[in-house]
Order: sequence, then C-alpha cells, then structure tokens
Amino acid sequence: MSVEATAVWNECLRVIEQHVNEQSFNTWFKPINPVKLEGSSLTIQVPSQFFYEWLEDNYVNQLKLAIKSILGPNGRLEYAVVVDRGNSQNQPYVVNLPHGTATGNPPKKQHTNQPDENKSPFAMQSLNDEMLLQSNLNPNYTFGTYIEGDCNRLARSAGHAVATKPGITSFNPLMVYGGVGLGKTHLVQAIGNEIKNGPEEKFVLYVSSEKFVTQFLDAIKDGNIKPFTNFYMQVDVLIIDDIQFLAGKDRTQEMFFHIFNHLHQNKKQIIMTSDCPPKDLKGLEERLVSRFKWGLTADLQMPDFETRVAIIKRKMQTEGIFIPDDVIEYLAYTIDTNVRELEGVLISLIAHASLNRIDIDLALAKSIMKNIVKDIETEVGIDFIQKTCSDYFDIKIEDLKAKTRKKEIVTARQVAMYFSKEFTNHSLKSIGYHFGGRDHSTVIHAVQTVNDLMDTDTAFRNAVNELKKKFKMKSI
Repeated sequence: MSVEATAVWNECLRVIEQHVNEQSFNTWFKPINPVKLEGSSLTIQVPSQFFYEWLEDNYVNQLKLAIKSILGPNGRLEYAVVVDRGNSQNQPYVVNLPHGTATGNPPKKQHTNQPDENKSPFAMQSLNDEMLLQSNLNPNYTFGTYIEGDCNRLARSAGHAVATKPGITSFNPLMVYGGVGLGKTHLVQAIGNEIKNGPEEKFVLYVSSEKFVTQFLDAIKDGNIKPFTNFYMQVDVLIIDDIQFLAGKDRTQEMFFHIFNHLHQNKKQIIMTSDCPPKDLKGLEERLVSRFKWGLTADLQMPDFETRVAIIKRKMQTEGIFIPDDVIEYLAYTIDTNVRELEGVLISLIAHASLNRIDIDLALAKSIMKNIVKDIETEVGIDFIQKTCSDYFDIKIEDLKAKTRKKEIVTARQVAMYFSKEFTNHSLKSIGYHFGGRDHSTVIHAVQTVNDLMDTDTAFRNAVNELKKKFKMKSI
C-alpha cells in the first residue's frame, strides 16, 4: 500500500465525512483501501462489484468533491475491484475499473455496443464501422453467465448452434418463448454477443418490438421509409424481442414481413422472443406467423431447484459475497417462479447486509422474503402454521423438523404439512424443505394420512377443524 496514496485518501475521507452521515461513512467508505497514487490519479480498492456500483450510483458527488479538493481539478479516481478473494495459496484476483464522472474528467469516448441516442441510424445508407458497433447488446449477457438446466437446455443448445453458424442452420428463424423473467432476453443477447465477437465481421442488431414500431412510425413521419428499410436489410443477425407487441399494428407488420423475407432469402439470421409459441400469437397476420414456424421454436420453463441453486451461486461469485448453504437452499426452494424474482431478492439481501453491516443469515433472508416476494409468504405462512400446530400438540417447533418417529410428533408434523399445502403457495418440495429437508413424497403421504384419519377418527377430525378455524381467521 502506497504511503502517499494513504495520505491522500485520508484527506479525501475528511472531506467526505462532512457530507455523509456516520452510518453511511462507516459502511461505504471505511472499508476502502488506497492502493496507489500516480501523479493526480488515485486508485482505491473496493471489496466487490456491487460495492463499486453502489458508490458510483449513490456517492458520485461526494467522491467528485473530495478528489477535486485534494488532488485539484485534474484529479482522477480509479477502482480496483476484488473479484476473487483468493486463499492461502492464491492471491486475490482484482480488476481495475474507471471512475465515472466524479473525477471531473470524463473518460474519452470509446466504442461500445450502444448507439448514439441523438443520431438516427437511418441517415447511413451503406454499412460502415459505426453501424457495426450499433448492436444495442448488453455485454454482460453471455453464454458464460447463462446457467444451463433442464428448463432451458434445448433453447441454449440451439442458441449455441446459431451462434456458431448464423443463417446457415435450419434454426432460422429461432423463436424463443416463455413467461416473464425466465431469461429470454439474456439468451438471445448471448447469441448476439457470441456472433459479434466471433471471427467474422457481422452486423448484429438487437431491438425490442416497441422500439422497432417507434422507429417505423418516426420514419413515416420524417419521410425516411427507404433509409429505414435499407438499414434493416443490411443486418446480418436481427434479434427482435417480444414480437407479440406487433399485434394489431398492421402497417408495422407489413414492413416487418418484407424485412423478414429479405433477410431469410439472403441467409441472414433472425432471432425472436415471445411470451407464447407462434400458434398462440394473437393479432398477427397468418402469413407472418407461418414464417415464424419455418425454423425452430424453443421454450424456456421455470428453473428447477438445481438450476436455481446454480444461479444463486453464480450471482454470489459475480458480486464477491458469501451466502451460507442453508440460505441458498431456502431461497432456491422458496422462489420457484422466475429468475428475475430470484435475482431481485438476492440484490435486496446483499444491499441490506451491506447497509446494516450484518452477515447474511436465514433470519435476514426470511425477513427480506416477507417484504419483497409477492405470494411467497401469505399471512398464514409455514412459520405460523408450525408454531400454531406445535402449541396445539404441546411439542417444540424443532421437533417438527427433527427425524424423531414418536407417534405424537409424527401426527403433529403431518397435520402441519397438511395445512402448509392448503394455506400457502409453497410447492411440495418447498414444504418438505421447511420440515427438516424432507422429500416431496413425504408431504404427499402426510396429506393423504390426514385425509384418511379425518374420515375414520372423529376426535382427530375435530382437532383438525379446530386448527383450520385458527388459520381461516388469520387469513381474513
């Protein structure tokens, strides 16, 4: 650690301390380590990518003020972000990232995949280097960051084939469909990035259907129909997201029909996403829908438990954080809807732990879930059911989750499982997990046993009905 860098950063901290509260200062600035000072450029090390992004999003003005005050108007700030903390045999792996606008010296404009929003692409009649850069692709969406599982294996394999030989395989067009948050956009952009970074120079363009419609309407208004058409007909790989939003827009569909035909006839690759298979698309011309069926249609399903665990672990690795195994299993069992919701909970969990300077544990995870995830924990949740049943049968909650086979405990456990299935939205796997990691078949057996006993044992039926009243009152 440079002595000069430490001295400069300590002076910067004195400036920052005057403009943020004590908790924020202790949380976001004290963990930072100064690394080196070269001229007017100071490099500081932060513990994770999340930490870096939080500073840039929330404290850019304070950093700018401190750097200018101590290093002058030409002062610059660089980050060294810890990606892998290493171990006794390996050094930590660190990547350097530039500071945004806080230095007062914006970085030189570099080529990116993002277009200049103030410049119409349709002014360019011929393919050139600038057009090749305007792909609208997110560089973070790659095959390396896309977790494979049974839920997406066909679509991912087809995507790999298309990325290797765009326009040549029989998967043209490639239609990927599925519900919200299942990774459609990630997958198709991963294909685009793979092609764009490949050995051949291809013009890859990603566009949402809403943006395509807006561009077309603007082209009509400005008299740029021909430049608009020429632009899209020069694309080597066209990726259009949420094609279902073209429904009811007849003139736009007519234009897309001609662009589609031109690209397909010239062996250019077309990739689309939709929330349903082509046969279920409403409000689209039949001739257009029939063309969507020419290639391969692949669906994305809800990720299974193993895939959700892999997604959580990949996110942990990316953010450079540690989450205990019991928390990983809890999240994976409980959030069985879509990837986006799972990632949203993870981000909230990381933020709460960082802001409050506490470790991530099961209690924190449950608290976050109740506040964020809709319909995962209703007012009558598994915790409430377990407590109510344990009180009623006069046993400990821990006994419901233990492996003991005592008759009175087994009965109480089966009743609690029965009500968990009736009053919550948890899957059978999730219910089994909350009762000591039991298999879903155990839950099925418990529900059947309770139903059978209610038919043959009056006292037992009365006890179950009494408990049911408690849960119904709670849910009102």
